[in-house]
Amino acid sequence: MTPNAASASSGPSRRSFLASTAVATAAVAGGMPLLAACGGSDSGSREGATSGKDAKKLLPAFVATNVVTPDIPSKNGSAVGFTSKLDLADLKTSVPKKLGKGGKVTIMSPFWGSPPKGNNAYYTAMNDLIGVDVAWQNQDGNTYDQKLGAVLASSKVPDMVVIPGWNMGGKIPSAIIGKFADLGPYLSGDKVKEYPNLAAIPTDAWQRCIFGGKLRGLPMPASYVPNIVPLYRKDIFDEEGYELPTSADEFMALAKDITNARAKRWACGDMKWTAFNAWGVLSGSEKPLGWNLVDGKLVYRVETEEFLEALEWTRKLFAAGVVHPDFKLGKSQAVDPSTKFAAGEFLIYNNDISSWYGQQASQATQNKKFRISGMDIFGHDGGDPSIFATMPANIFAFINKGASESVIRDALAVANVTAAPYGTKEYMLTNYGVEGTHYTVKDGVPVKNDKGNQEAINAYVMVASPAPTLAHPDLPDITREQVEWQQRMGAFTKKSTFYGMQITEPTRYTNLSNDFEQLEDDITRGRKKISDMQQAVSDWKSKGGDKLRDWYQKLLDENGSAAN
Repeated sequence: MTPNAASASSGPSRRSFLASTAVATAAVAGGMPLLAACGGSDSGSREGATSGKDAKKLLPAFVATNVVTPDIPSKNGSAVGFTSKLDLADLKTSVPKKLGKGGKVTIMSPFWGSPPKGNNAYYTAMNDLIGVDVAWQNQDGNTYDQKLGAVLASSKVPDMVVIPGWNMGGKIPSAIIGKFADLGPYLSGDKVKEYPNLAAIPTDAWQRCIFGGKLRGLPMPASYVPNIVPLYRKDIFDEEGYELPTSADEFMALAKDITNARAKRWACGDMKWTAFNAWGVLSGSEKPLGWNLVDGKLVYRVETEEFLEALEWTRKLFAAGVVHPDFKLGKSQAVDPSTKFAAGEFLIYNNDISSWYGQQASQATQNKKFRISGMDIFGHDGGDPSIFATMPANIFAFINKGASESVIRDALAVANVTAAPYGTKEYMLTNYGVEGTHYTVKDGVPVKNDKGNQEAINAYVMVASPAPTLAHPDLPDITREQVEWQQRMGAFTKKSTFYGMQITEPTRYTNLSNDFEQLEDDITRGRKKISDMQQAVSDWKSKGGDKLRDWYQKLLDENGSAAN
């Protein structure tokens, strides 16, 4: 997957929308930078979480970087933005001396595409910069679950292993606690200052790295502002004089105005995820985020009236015939609508924020009139929206528990380089490779050549990354719009009770909520009724939902909330 071909799902599943963000962030191809930015108790239990005072003892000190100043600073949880043209002569140095001691570190990571050969110019240059001999064990990202499980069950675990959040099912959380090192002695408190780029990673992202009461992971940070944007064809809106809706009723009226099936134009795709945000439904991106303390009682997202009302509104859109027919065919996340959106067959759809840039960049030469933008999330009744935060990190790297101190320090030296901020020499090498060999800069925009697209991809960026960053020097207006959208929506984004916590539910509840997403799609498409969801929620409670609530309540009583 490349940034210009980011997942184009209309109503992404938990896995697909995390993947679209993470992979699009991790993969930099075609010379287009794209950053969008994916536990147990202290007693050693394989279930639970650590927060509050116990977590504060483990977390690294935060020391903001002053090496590079972004053009648009972070606000309300947004990414930082860079809109200036890139000048290689102005690149800063964030790692003035090699921290690696020349040892060898093996790293296993998911990889999308064809892995490059081991002794290539990109790997050699990175190893020279870091002072470490990194040996990659790249695995197919599409089947990473199986490989990960087999490796962690064996006695031959690489020195470092990258594990995305969507691969943390089943026995993986227990394996993380059993197989990977406590990094607290190297990173907790002021110890992290030895690695300045790691010290500049936001504290919320480090909170997510606590497993089994220990700081075990290195994070790829993400903005906590929801990454699903209602994208729309601004060029056609301007041409036709359509006004952006500020309520659910206005959206419906606009959708009916736009739709002309005979002319092969429909208003939108499946708008379920926008509906959830418009009605203030708790996040479905990760199980702990689905819970929130309301009037002293923990409530799960599917139990709320807002959840049912959002589904009903989405169902009415389908029933009114304003949704493009492709979205009726099956699971919404199976639809790739990018081509028909570009052709103007429908004008609004949900997608990951990375597609905002990806769609515009892909149409730059094909359709110069094409203009995509992001619609602000509205409150369903015309008031302010009530949006719930997503997790501040979803991809992690771990270091083998059996690694020597020298290997651990060499691994942290790798992470300190890959976490370098945009605008530094280390960032450019990590994301683009060697100037002249892998890329050139034309009019302030780095452009990869074929060798760059074959070698400088998919690897080092998943060891650790800088604070969430958006930077598209080829399309600076898109960068600004993306960051400002996050800032506006961030003003209405609140953190639910278990925000930022790395929680491992008991295995007996692993599959308890699995059927809800399919049922949501069946209801919105008219195949099932709202009463079917009410029955499913009743069944969920009796089959373990109420007991799971008690388990979360005990967790909250013991640890407190990480949200503030």
